[in-house]
Formats: sequence, C-alpha cells, structure tokens
Amino acid sequence: MEMTMTLHEYYQDAKAKGKREFNRLKGRGQSAHLSSLDGLLKDVDIVGSVSLGTFEVPLEKVVGTYYHARRMLFSKSFLPLESDNSEFGYKWMEVCRAHLEEGIRDPIKVYEYLNYYYVMEGNKRVSVLKYFDVASIQAEITRLIPRFDENDENIVNYYAYLDFYNETKLMSIWLSKPYRYQRLLNYLNDYHPEGIAEEEKFKHFDKYVFRPFRKIFLEFGGEKLPMTTADAFLLYMKLYNIPWELDESQVRSIMPSLLLELSNYGEYEELEIVTTTDEMEKTTLLDSLTSLFGTRFLKVGFVYARDTERSGWTYSHDLGRRYIEEKFGQQIETGWIDQVPEDDSAYEVIKKFAVEGNYDVVFTTSEVFRRATVKCAIELPKIKFFSCSGNRPYVHMSNYFGRTYEPRFLTGIIAGALTKTDVIGYTATDANPEVISSINAFALGVKLVNPRAKVLVAYTGEWNNPQKSTDISEKLIEQNADILSNKNLIVPRDVTWDYGVYAMLCDIDPETKQPKNYLAAPIWKWGNFYEKIINSLLNGSYQRMVANSTTTQRVLNFWWGLDVGVLDLYMAENKLPNDTLKLVKHFKDMVKTDQYHPFVGPVYDKEGILRVEPGEIPSPDEIMSLDWFVDNVDIID
Repeated sequence: MEMTMTLHEYYQDAKAKGKREFNRLKGRGQSAHLSSLDGLLKDVDIVGSVSLGTFEVPLEKVVGTYYHARRMLFSKSFLPLESDNSEFGYKWMEVCRAHLEEGIRDPIKVYEYLNYYYVMEGNKRVSVLKYFDVASIQAEITRLIPRFDENDENIVNYYAYLDFYNETKLMSIWLSKPYRYQRLLNYLNDYHPEGIAEEEKFKHFDKYVFRPFRKIFLEFGGEKLPMTTADAFLLYMKLYNIPWELDESQVRSIMPSLLLELSNYGEYEELEIVTTTDEMEKTTLLDSLTSLFGTRFLKVGFVYARDTERSGWTYSHDLGRRYIEEKFGQQIETGWIDQVPEDDSAYEVIKKFAVEGNYDVVFTTSEVFRRATVKCAIELPKIKFFSCSGNRPYVHMSNYFGRTYEPRFLTGIIAGALTKTDVIGYTATDANPEVISSINAFALGVKLVNPRAKVLVAYTGEWNNPQKSTDISEKLIEQNADILSNKNLIVPRDVTWDYGVYAMLCDIDPETKQPKNYLAAPIWKWGNFYEKIINSLLNGSYQRMVANSTTTQRVLNFWWGLDVGVLDLYMAENKLPNDTLKLVKHFKDMVKTDQYHPFVGPVYDKEGILRVEPGEIPSPDEIMSLDWFVDNVDIID
C-alpha cells in the first residue's frame, strides 16, 4: 500500500478521529472507551473454554480488549487516544509502517464471547487495521462458554449458534433468533453440490454462496438494517431456495428490492391488516376527475391452478373476473391462464404470463402460488401482484383473503342444531392458521347451540384432492358423524354455477352413508373483492395506502368479511328448520354489523386453558396466527 502521509500524520489523524468519537459519546452520557471482557465477565459463570484454532475474523466483530487497563488507550471503535510522543504512539506508528509496507501477517489472539471478539494480544494491530477500514484479520480464537440461562435471550441464542456450529463448523453465520438456526440447517441438509464431498459441503456453501451474498448485501447498504446478513439470507432462500453456487448477477439485480422487503420484514411484527374498505374509498378531487374522464386504464391478469369445469374455487374467481369486466367496461381489460402447475415451475409460467400479457395487475388465486408470486413481484416491480392467501404479505406483493371464519361460524350453528349423534365431521387441507381459525369458528358455532357435540377434524394434506377428501369423509362417517363439512363434495351444478361453491355442509343418509341434503356453504363473492381493489387502483387510493414515505411502504393484507360483501352464506332454506334458519340469519346480521364476534370470550382450548378472556375479542393478527384448537375439537389421524 502506498504511503500518502507520514506515519506521524497517520497517527495524528487516527487520534483526532478517536478524540472526536470519545467526546461525542461522552457528551451523550455513553461509555466512550473500548469494552473490556474482564469487566463483562465479572458476574458471568464461564463453564468452559475451547481453542478453535486460527481463522479469519471480521474486524467489525472485534469489539473490545480483554484487560480493563488497555481499554483506556482506545476510543469505542479502537482508535488511539494516547499522546503522539508516548511509547504507545511510537509502537502504533511502527505497526502502521508494517501494514503499509508488507501487510500484517501475524495473527492476533482473541477470546470469542457471545459471537464477539475481545483482543488478548494485538490491540494496536486491530487499531491500525480498523483505521484503514480493513475488513478482516487472522486470529487465534479461544471460545468462552457461559452457563446456560433460559431467561437470558442472548445466551439462549448463543447456545443455538453453538449447536449449529458443532454441526457445520461455520463461524461466519450469526442469526438473531434461536429457531432460525434449525431453519437454516434444514436448507443446508438439502445442499448437495455436484462433485463436493459431504464433509466439505458446509465450507463450499460458505465460500461460494454465503460470503458472495454477504458481499453484495453489504455493498448495497445491508448493514444499515436491524438484522444480520444470515437473517437476510434466510429470506432470500425462502424465496429462491438454496443455490449450489450464488448467481451474483441475479442477486445484484434483485438486491434493491430485497432490501426494501427486508426493511419491512420481521418474523412476528404486527401486520397492516385491512379489515374495512374505508381507506380505499377515500378519493381526492384529482382522483375523482381522473376517474370521471377515464384517463386511467388497467390490464388485469388472473392466474388459476385448475380450470373452471373441475374446480369450484377457480370458477368462483372467474365469476369475479367476469363481474369486473362488465362493471368497468373499457377502463380495464382482463386475461387469464389456468392449469398452472402447483409446484416450483409455477414461477416461470406466472412470470411469462405477466410479461407477455403486459399486465398492470396480476391476481394469483391460489395459496400454492404464494412464493412464485412474490418472486415475480420482486423481479417485476412495475406490475402490482396480489396473492390470494391469508399469510404474510410483502412490500412488492399484497395479500387478499376473506374472514372465512365468519360464514364457517354460521355453518357451525346449523351443524350443531341438526346433528342427532352429536358427532360432526370436518375435512380440511392442513393445519395452517387460516384453516385453524375456520375450524375453531365452526366449532364455536356448534357449541353455541349444542354444548354436547364434538367436531372431528381430519386433514387431506393437499390443497385440492377430491379422492382423499372422499376417503376421509368415509372415515368420519365411521366415527358416527352424521353431519359433514367437506371441501370437495360433489354438489348440484345449479349451486356451483350460481355461486362458485367449493365446500358444502351436508347431512348423511344413515343407510347409504352418502350426502342426503346439501344444507349450507360459505360463498366467495370475488367480484365485490376485485371491484374494490381495481377501483382503488384506478382512483389512486391504493397507491396512497401503500406509500408510507420515500423509503418504506406499508405491508398490506386485505382481509374482508361479511360486512364488505366479499363473503356470504348459501343456505338451502327449504331443508332447514325455521327456528334454525331464523337463528342463523340473526347471527349473520349481528356479525355483519359488528354486534357479535364468533371469537368473543371466554374461549378455552383443548387443554382447558383460557385463551380469550370473557368479553374480549382477539385481534385480527391473533386470529390470523392461531395455532390451537377450541375445546370441542378433536383431531383424528
């Protein structure tokens, strides 16, 4: 490295920066000197030390010295504070000369404690390299292990890291939550690059995947986010899976969008759940004039997993597509694609559809397309993508779904009133929060009119498998269920053609074991949903909703219910007793007008734990995160 100043000038400059930092921190009432490990460990029970050998460590993680006395020689970021004419100053300048002329080669000695490094030998080498913004240094590492304390989050997370390290020997990985280590390990267990021995795969991953990602992440300013590089990499893998080797050009192309997602991303943060249409219906004078004179036009695409002949779910969405075509006339043009593969290949199909159709808006109408949709949304930021899913939305992709628990609660009232065996069967796809909320609401409806009845739940494990659903229905009937809520029962075509029904409550003929009467079903009125979304895009209210500032955006999940008209209840009124019919209509009106909530407490789970206090109502976020069942639900294999 070329010497552009004298050694004395380098030291004076480093000391001046150190003094400024020292005075700034001291003025704020903060510690202005280095941290010292011997001070940190005064009240810590160290149960073991392990010599790890010599490794390259990032200097940003070298945060202190071991001895308290030495900490006084440096500012908080390792810059020198001693006089130019001191012995320390002369030695610092000699280390500076060695760095500039030949490079610092001898490793320092450090203690690693809770994934940070404290210098035992080599403080001036660290100071010089930090002054010159060097990224890393070779270090002999001794790891200090504190006693496990389940009440200390830092130690709990550190022990999760130790388990991960023992499995992988990767020192460069640090995650902010303990459970994320197992999640990353699950990805790495599937990491088998061709030609790489199993015992070498973690080193290969570190060199050819993680470190290149880290370089790009920091290059684009990722260090400004309140997360580690490994946290950010987990989101990348969630979207793109784990590559054998990182495609750096691809990562660079999406990194600005990925950083925007990461800036709004948290594991358990409160989501912006939009439960009313009030904000979407607010328009400015300019919006009104623009809408009046029709200067906006949208091309709207729909992505279907099945065709309208085989799937009531697809048919209900297509009814919505046709509705908005008629409603908006020449202001929009719609297109659709069906039979889209329900696997990883959906991404390419959806992306090609969106680009070749030159769409402004794309609705993907199945939960199975969720990951493919957000990948497309990140890579095609000029197109607005909406995913029909009750899960977490993203900056580039809003979610839309309905409060399905509301009509399910009403069908539960019918089931509880009509059962003669007090055993009601319920088939479901899998135990995700949206499904659990519907099961629980159904069971609470049952309990409201029949405290004796039990709801038996069985899972198909697949989003759309009529044969499995039929097999499970037979199993539930064998368990004495005389009422079934079934996702894939064959229902009269006049019902499906009118409403797009995809699930039905029915009673069972005790002799034939077949559905006798189709009693009720939740109805999706996607036309109302799509009308409100499209109208908000045309009048500009959607754009105002998502634009929080120039750097962040609101992450929105549209979650509407009976009150907005996106969900309703089909009932075969001639098959239901008048009293039951009146009761259901009464509760439907109360739910619509917010006079009654299906989850109003007290609500107990299967273990008898009070989950919702008397008179209380869980928040939308709590309902969308349910992972427990109410006390009259039994799950069967």
